Amino acid sequence: MESNKYLEDIVSIKSMMSKSSRFMSLSGFSGVLAGIYALIGAFIAHNILTTEQLTSGGARYASVVGLIKAYLTQGSGAKLLWVGLIVLFAAVSTGIILTIRKAKKHEEKIWDPSSRRLLINFIIPLLTGGAFCLVLLQYGLIGLVAPCTLIFYGLALINASKFTLGDIKYLGLANVIIGLISTQYIGYGIYFWALGFGVLHIIYGTIMYIKYDLKKK
Repeated sequence: MESNKYLEDIVSIKSMMSKSSRFMSLSGFSGVLAGIYALIGAFIAHNILTTEQLTSGGARYASVVGLIKAYLTQGSGAKLLWVGLIVLFAAVSTGIILTIRKAKKHEEKIWDPSSRRLLINFIIPLLTGGAFCLVLLQYGLIGLVAPCTLIFYGLALINASKFTLGDIKYLGLANVIIGLISTQYIGYGIYFWALGFGVLHIIYGTIMYIKYDLKKK
C-alpha cells in the first residue's frame, strides 16, 4: 500500500511538471476548422488557376517590395494571395478563440512562460520559411513555393511540439514529407497544399479532439 502511494505521488508530480512546462490548452476542434478553411481556399485557388494565367508569368522582380506590390495588385497573383491571407486569418482567429475558451473552461492561463516558448519556437521557422518563399517568388521559382510552405510549416510544428501536445510533431513530420514529395511534382502544389493544410489538419484535429478535449468533458 505504501509503495502504491509513493508511485501515485510520483505520477502526480510528473504530471504537474509536464503541465508547467507545456502549453496544453490547444483546441483540437480548431485544427478541424483550419483544415476545412484550407480545403475551401484550395478549391477557390484551383478555380482561379484554371481560368486565368498568373500575370507575373515567372518574371523576376528587382526587390521583394516590388514583388509584394505586384502580387497585391496584379491579376491572379493578387487573388491567390488574398485567398491565402483570408484562410490564414480565419484559421488563426478560430484557433485563438477556441484555445482561449478551452483555457478558461479548465481554469488555465492563456499567456504564461510555456505559451511564450511555444509561440517563439513556432514562429521562428515559420517566418524564416515565409521570407524564403518571398525570395523564391522574387526569382520566379513559383513552383517551389508550395513545397517550401509545407516543409517550413512542418518544421515549425516539430520545433514547437516540445512545448505543447507532443502529438503535433507527427502532423509536422507528415507535412515535411508531403512537402518533399511535392518537389518532384511541380505544378501540382495546390493539391499537396489541400492534402497537407486541409486533409491532415482535419484528421489531426479530430484525433486531438477525441483524445484530449472529450476526455476532459
